[in-house]
Amino acid sequence: MKALQFLNKYFYKYRYRLIAGVIISILSRYLAVKVPEIVKNSINIADDFRNGIITDTSIVKSELLQNIALILGLAILSGFFTFLMRQTIIVTSRLIEFDLKNEIFLQYERLSLNFYKKNRTGDLMNRISEDVGKVRMYFGPAVMYTINMLVLFSVAVFKMVQIDIKLTLYTLLPFPLLSLSIFILSKIIHKRSTIVQEYLSKLTTAGQEVFSGINVIKSYNTEFQIAQDFEELSNQSKEKNIHLYKAQALFFPMMILLIGISNLIVLYIGGMQYINGFITIGTIAEFIMYVNMLTWPVAIVGWVTSTIQQAEASQKRINEFLEQTPEISDGNQPIQDLQNSIEFKNVSLTYDDTHIIALKNINFTVQKGETIAILGKTGSGKSSILNLVSRLYDTSEGNVFMNDKNIKQYELSNLRNIIGFVPQDPFLFSDSIENNIKFGAENATEEEIKTAAKDAVIHDNISEFNHGYQTVLGERGITVSGGQKQRISIARAIIKNPDILIFDDCLSAVDTETEEQILKNLKKISKDKTTFIVSHRVSSAKNADKIIILEEGRIIQQGTHIELLHQKGYYKELYKQQLLEKEN
Repeated sequence: MKALQFLNKYFYKYRYRLIAGVIISILSRYLAVKVPEIVKNSINIADDFRNGIITDTSIVKSELLQNIALILGLAILSGFFTFLMRQTIIVTSRLIEFDLKNEIFLQYERLSLNFYKKNRTGDLMNRISEDVGKVRMYFGPAVMYTINMLVLFSVAVFKMVQIDIKLTLYTLLPFPLLSLSIFILSKIIHKRSTIVQEYLSKLTTAGQEVFSGINVIKSYNTEFQIAQDFEELSNQSKEKNIHLYKAQALFFPMMILLIGISNLIVLYIGGMQYINGFITIGTIAEFIMYVNMLTWPVAIVGWVTSTIQQAEASQKRINEFLEQTPEISDGNQPIQDLQNSIEFKNVSLTYDDTHIIALKNINFTVQKGETIAILGKTGSGKSSILNLVSRLYDTSEGNVFMNDKNIKQYELSNLRNIIGFVPQDPFLFSDSIENNIKFGAENATEEEIKTAAKDAVIHDNISEFNHGYQTVLGERGITVSGGQKQRISIARAIIKNPDILIFDDCLSAVDTETEEQILKNLKKISKDKTTFIVSHRVSSAKNADKIIILEEGRIIQQGTHIELLHQKGYYKELYKQQLLEKEN
């Protein structure tokens, strides 16, 4: 149970609730264990009356009625305490589930982009949902039933020993065999539970990928093949589940068999002792009730063991992510605004997942309020520069400076607060258009939202929708076009009013006329802001204060639009080519 030791802090946090639950459980089980003793007395009174030891029927009736009332009272009290027990322990397990899910989610947010490249979304979702659900069963039902088992077993066995130690020892003979069986089965269940959870993650991941890529699947007419692949994976998961539940299914029949053997021992040994006059008939009945009371606690040992093993397997999977350290470490220096410049000094970047060298010895400086455009072929390293500015990645060599300080010294939350970022592949949430724009500034007014939309040249499109700004978008913004997604993302960055604006090829899906209008608006908006523009179009870059051209991670040209037109190279050729395309 090494993995589950991680959860001890939650036991401590909710210790008072759990202690209360334990006390209530003890009271509940103690009251339940009093019933066999009353039944014994009732049977003995009836037996004494039958044998003529007691002749007054009124005494017998009075005793029996009193015992019935006691049994009913004890049952009601035991039931009430059982209710309170569930309210304390099960509710506590839900509180712990809430805390654990939040802890995992916050860890997911802290982890760097590389983590998400290495792990699939379906697996991440499975660990925060299915695996946490398994762990909750350990905190709730498993803890509750374990307490019940220990209390009931201890009290019942103590009572049995008090009555007749010899009969007790005979009755408990099957239990060592039971313990050995549980030990062997629990190891098997733990191993199989881990495999089942892994296959559940694979199923979740496969389903998520199919739903996300349904347009590609339909376009290539591969629904049948995808369905076959999913069915094959489902069958493998089914087989692993059956394999697990075959092991689990051995528990209850084994429990019932061993308890049945105990009952037979009680009837035989107890019957012999009754015949010899050592015990009363009521004592045999009391023993049988105690043995059958132990049926559920002993039977639940199997379920609890299985639950703990599954929780252990799930927590181990959870710990794999919780124990990971974010690659991007937080600095301790605050930054409120960009005061002077951003400088790249001998910067190189290698992605450790692919070992691709994205940038090689990059050097340039951008002053506050300047606009820098970055051009180059696909894969030349343009987006990598932007990722370094916002510290989505850290440099492999060299440093990025902001306000003459290494960017790594700044608090991540402060740094990213002064940046408005429009990624190459814009992401929209399944929410209203208004809320998607307000994501950049939570307290933005309706007027500010519309102004940002107008600057991003998307206001007219939004107004044409049936519900305007209240139109709810599909998942990942699937209900709007690529160009509309880009412009809503631009509006989101503009409304934030940051010191640094980053546009990563975010005009690729808009027409030339719309692009010119957006660039005109951005020139006005970014007057006092430091702006990075990545593009494949000269039209997006020509008004920048500085243009750098990348090739295979190196800067091969830099200067203004006019300066680069007077140089032979990539920029001049691109300008001629795009000018020719425009004329045609």
